[in-house]
Amino acid sequence: MEEMFHKKSEAVRRLVEAAEEAHLKHEFDADLQYEYFNAVLINERDKDGNFLELGKEFILAPNDHFNNLPVNISLSDVQVPTNMYNKDPAIVNGVYWSESLNKVFVDNFDRDPSLIWQYFGSAKGFFRQYPGIKWEPDENGVIAFDCRNRKWYIQAATSPKDVVILVDVSGSMKGLRLTIAKQTVSSILDTLGDDDFFNIIAYNEELHYVEPCLNGTLVQADRTNKEHFREHLDKLFAKGIGMLDIALNEAFSILSDFNHTGQGSICSQAIMLITDGAVDTYDTIFAKYNWPDRK
Repeated sequence: MEEMFHKKSEAVRRLVEAAEEAHLKHEFDADLQYEYFNAVLINERDKDGNFLELGKEFILAPNDHFNNLPVNISLSDVQVPTNMYNKDPAIVNGVYWSESLNKVFVDNFDRDPSLIWQYFGSAKGFFRQYPGIKWEPDENGVIAFDCRNRKWYIQAATSPKDVVILVDVSGSMKGLRLTIAKQTVSSILDTLGDDDFFNIIAYNEELHYVEPCLNGTLVQADRTNKEHFREHLDKLFAKGIGMLDIALNEAFSILSDFNHTGQGSICSQAIMLITDGAVDTYDTIFAKYNWPDRK
């Protein structure tokens, strides 16, 4: 067992070192033109029978080791989120320098044939996967996958954190604004992992905990808790006047109490505000809670 884990960790180490070296050597070129294998477009042709741009021929063959899926064990390919431009300079440059990982992917697999999928997730959003495989969109023509929202990426890229999410539900948030606010909160929850703690407070002239049974505390951001809070988001409605000062005082108080008791992540803390506008800078509140530790 120890030897198996050692082989896996060594494979990761080789990829990390290769990625760091390739990135350091690369100089960003805003005009870089580079045809890469896009996992969605590979082997796709237009009406005239010509391969699509970024969709060159990519040889795939069923492989027992990969659940008999058609794969290419000689090359990786790249998935780009649907809401991003495939030829954005940041994407193209990142894909270009990360091509050097191909030889490491193959070498790792030769050294340890028990390896399954190897991949590299970029902060720019692209996802390089080995062995290369074709990605198929859903019935709406969309591939919602974004590596930056996956648990493994979030845990590797961020430290554990305590988060209080404040949602403005004053009268000015009626209609589409409240709908967008709810969607924003849901997206924030997607970025939280099991090592994080959170709570959601809606506010107008009063405070409204989204989950009334969890006043004044934080809960672990596991899947069950996040789904539970999402269900309660649908119960929010907009009315009244937004009193952000009350909400900020409550959020700071929760974080302070949680930190002093040794609960939560015992690491980073944050307040996230979802509103259509604030009427003040609330310097006195920040001076009371935040600035004493920053002098």
